[in-house]
Amino acid sequence: MEQWLAGIDLGGTTIKMAFVTLDGDIVHKWEIPTNKAERGAHIVADIVRSLRERQDQAGGGNGRLLAIGIGAPGPVEEKSGMLYETVNLGWTNYPLKQELEAATGLPVAVDNDANIAALGEMWKGAGGGARHLLFVTLGTGVGGGVIANGAIVRGTNGAGGEIGHMTMIPEGGAPCNCGKTGCLETIASATGIVRIASEKLAVAERPSVLHGGDMSAKAVFDAAKAGDPLAVEVVDEVMRYLGLALANAADVVNPQKIVIGGGVSRAGDILVERVAHHFRRFAFPRVAAGAEVVLATLGNDAGVIGGAWLAKTLIEG
Repeated sequence: MEQWLAGIDLGGTTIKMAFVTLDGDIVHKWEIPTNKAERGAHIVADIVRSLRERQDQAGGGNGRLLAIGIGAPGPVEEKSGMLYETVNLGWTNYPLKQELEAATGLPVAVDNDANIAALGEMWKGAGGGARHLLFVTLGTGVGGGVIANGAIVRGTNGAGGEIGHMTMIPEGGAPCNCGKTGCLETIASATGIVRIASEKLAVAERPSVLHGGDMSAKAVFDAAKAGDPLAVEVVDEVMRYLGLALANAADVVNPQKIVIGGGVSRAGDILVERVAHHFRRFAFPRVAAGAEVVLATLGNDAGVIGGAWLAKTLIEG
């Protein structure tokens, strides 16, 4: 009987789940809604119930599942698997590892959601097995993961790899949800791109296809691809800051791959080409020579595959 790992990506809207082989291949994947009622009190029970239902449907009983790896938003204490603060779930100092292990009887590993996406891309995605890798995800916010010598850099209290909260504008930057101002997240996220474009439109005298349209990061990139001067200006400004942030991070860890994921990354070649250009401008030349900037390839599967990789480390030591 083939044995499986469970990879789980816990988000504020949905919980993505999968059974994954020891070689990293997805056997079954599905998702359930995230029940945030009563400060997330029902989330663990929902996960356990869903795992059991899917195991029963797949056949083989409980003996088929070896371990669970789960990613959650916010900093995680590595050994205890405790979530320090997960604002959008209502959890503070929540013992997720302890709760899941008690409910399932299986070993559980917990990490930050961007970290497990980084592990997924390293193992089966654009990372191609690279042991030194930077991962950045551009969505509503900006998440990051750093892999050095094949292991996630978590730091002293679980906040390693927070590329999105590197300060890019020291004075006068836009406020960030973290409480600081001028973070990369306020610039390179989908919301940051829309903010910058809207600000430029408000004072622009030149025509732009963005005037009067539905504003989104996709609309900005589409307009830039079509040659709209204002959109090109926005994209270049955003990519300049992103390239600078990645160069500074890369100068510390000297990665082989820099993987860019998240919804904004669907802009494709225009994003990769421009961020790579600015990355090479700002990075230490030896670091720039060793790094390749690529788009993530796993999409929404990165988290569950990375969770499975994390689970695999529990049984292989």
